[in-house]
Amino acid sequence: MSVCAAPESSESNVKKKIRAIQYGVGPIGASIARLLREKKAIQICGAIDTDPAKIGRDLGEVVGAADAPWGVKISGHANEVLDQAADVVIHSTSSSLPKVMDQLLACLEAESCVVSTCEELSFPYRTYPELAAKLDTAAKDWGVALVGTGINPGFVMDKLVITLAAVAQRIEHAKALRIVDASTRRMPLQKKIGAGLTVEEFTAQVAAGVIKHVGLPESVAMIADSLNLPVEQITETIEPVVAQERVQTGFLTVEAGQAAGVHQIARGIGGGKELVYLELQMYVGAKNPADTVELTGHPAVSLTIPGGCHGDIATASVVVNTIPAILDAPAGLRTSRDLPIGFFSPDAKP
Repeated sequence: MSVCAAPESSESNVKKKIRAIQYGVGPIGASIARLLREKKAIQICGAIDTDPAKIGRDLGEVVGAADAPWGVKISGHANEVLDQAADVVIHSTSSSLPKVMDQLLACLEAESCVVSTCEELSFPYRTYPELAAKLDTAAKDWGVALVGTGINPGFVMDKLVITLAAVAQRIEHAKALRIVDASTRRMPLQKKIGAGLTVEEFTAQVAAGVIKHVGLPESVAMIADSLNLPVEQITETIEPVVAQERVQTGFLTVEAGQAAGVHQIARGIGGGKELVYLELQMYVGAKNPADTVELTGHPAVSLTIPGGCHGDIATASVVVNTIPAILDAPAGLRTSRDLPIGFFSPDAKP
C-alpha cells in the first residue's frame, strides 16, 4: 500500500506541490530548509521552533537565505502548524528518541509522513523496542510513514555498508571507519565533541552523557540485522583525541594537550567474535579525512571516499532526498535500509 503520495495523474492535470513543514530550525534544520527551498516540487508551508528569538520571524531570514523573506513565519505552537495538513514534516530537534516521542506522534496524528534526523530513530528496535512499536502502530493507524536518517546514522556507516554487501556471496565481518575533520563544521558540533576541553573535563562530560556521537549502536544493529550476523552484544567506547599541536577554528582554539574531539568505537559481538566494527574519529585538525567500508567475506569488498562526506551538507542532502521515498513507503516505522537510494532533483516535477 502506498501512503502520503498523491495519486498518479495525467500530464494535463495540475499536480500540487509537496507541502512540507520544517520542525526545528537549528543549524541542521536551517541547512535542510535552504535545500527544501531549492526544490521546485516542494512548498514549505510551515516552520516550528521553541527558540523565542526565532518565533514570529520569517523562516528564510532566520536560515540566512539570499532570497528571504519567504513568507513563512516560524511558530512556537506545533499543533497549529501541523494542522495545515502537510504531506511531510522534516523533523530535526533532538538525537534522543524519548525526548521527541510526543513531537513525532503529533506529526503522525496530523497525517503527515516524517523524515527525522533523530539518530536513535534510525534503528530503534534494540534500544527502544516499546517506543518503536508505539510509533509503528501510530503511523499505521494514521496511514503514514516515518524514518530516522541522515549521513551517520542513515547512510555512510550502515546503509552504504549494507548496499556494498549486494556484490558479496558471504559476509563474515563488516567494518566502517569515518575520519572527520571537525574544523570546518558548525560550532555546536565542535562543542559536542569536546574540542577545547581538558582531558579531565572531556572524561567527566563523557561520563555525564554530554559528549557522544549518537547512533553508532543503532548502525551496528542495522548492519547485523540486515546481513544476518548473529550479534548478541553491542559495546561502545569513547575516548578523547588529544591535540598534538595548537588548532584554531572559526569558533574556538584547541591547545596542544587538550581534547580535539572524539574517538568512538562500537562493536557487535556474537559467539565470542567481533562481527561488526564501527569507528568514528571526529576532531578538529584531523589529517586525511575519509569514509572507508571494508567487508570480509567472499569476495572481500572495500570502498574509500577520500575526504569523506561533509556531515552537514550530506545530512541535509540525505534527509531531503529521502522525501520521495517516504511518501511512497508503506505506512509504519521505516529505516534507511528499507528505502531506495535516490536523488531528488531540484527540477523534479511534483
